[in-house]
Amino acid sequence: MSDVPDSFISHLIEMRDRLLRAVIAVVVIFICLFPWAQDLYALLAKPLLAALPKGGQMIATEVTTPFFVPVKVTMMTAFLLAMPWVFYQAWAFVAPGLYQHEKRIGVPLVVASVILFLLGMAFAYFLVFPIVFGFIVGVAPEGVAVMTDIGKYLDFVMTLFMAFGITFEVPVAVVLLVKMGMVSIAKLREIRPYVVVGAFVIGAIFTPPDVISQFMLAIPLWILYELGIIVASMITRPKPADSDDYTPMSASDMDEEFDRIEAGQSEIKPHDSK
Repeated sequence: MSDVPDSFISHLIEMRDRLLRAVIAVVVIFICLFPWAQDLYALLAKPLLAALPKGGQMIATEVTTPFFVPVKVTMMTAFLLAMPWVFYQAWAFVAPGLYQHEKRIGVPLVVASVILFLLGMAFAYFLVFPIVFGFIVGVAPEGVAVMTDIGKYLDFVMTLFMAFGITFEVPVAVVLLVKMGMVSIAKLREIRPYVVVGAFVIGAIFTPPDVISQFMLAIPLWILYELGIIVASMITRPKPADSDDYTPMSASDMDEEFDRIEAGQSEIKPHDSK
C-alpha cells in the first residue's frame, strides 16, 4: 500500500519540475525580449494605426497603462516563442503512461496543434485585423475621431487571437474524437449542417458586427472541420469484415435464436414423458 502514495508523490514532483522548466523558459525569453517591448507593441498596433486617418493616434486613459500594456505584449510573445518547449514538457510528463500507438499519434497532434494555433493568430493579424479596423474607422460618424485606448485595444486583439487560434484547432479536435471512438466519421458528416450553423453563430459572437469579419471566422471553421474529417478518414483503418471482434446480435438474430431454442424444447418434451 505504501507504493501508491510514493508513486503519487513522485508524479507530483515530476509535474512540478516540468512546470518549473516551462515557466523558466518563458521568463528567460521574456527577459531577452523586454528591451524591445515598445517595438513589439508598435508591431501589434500597426494594423489599427494603418487604418486610422492621417494624424490619428491611440491613447492611454490610465497612468500605468503605457508601461504595463507593452509588458503584457512582451509576455504574450515570450509564451508563443516558448510554446514548443512548454508542449514538450507536458508531453514528456504524459507520455510514459500512454500506449505505443497513442504515442505515435500524440506527437503529430501536439506539433499540429502548435502550428495551427500560430497559423490562426497569423490569419487574424494579416487578414482579419486590416478589414475589421478599416470597417470600424470607415463607419465612424463625421466629426468623430477614432482614438482607441491601448489597454482596450490589447483586450480586443487578444480575444480575436484566441478565437482564431482555437478555431484553427478544429482538425485536431475532430481527429482526436474519431481516434478515441467518441464519434464516427459518418456521424461527423451527418451533423455537418449543424456545424455550419454553429460556425456562423460563433463568428457572430466573437467578431465585430461587420458581416465580413464574421464570415472570415465562420468559413475557415467550416473548412477546417471538413479537413479534420478528411484527415480522420485517412488515418482511421476500417475494420475487416472477417474480424474476430465481438459484434452484438441484432433484434432479428435474437428472435431467430429464441425460435430455435423453443423448437428444440418442444422436441425434447415428448421423450421426457415416456
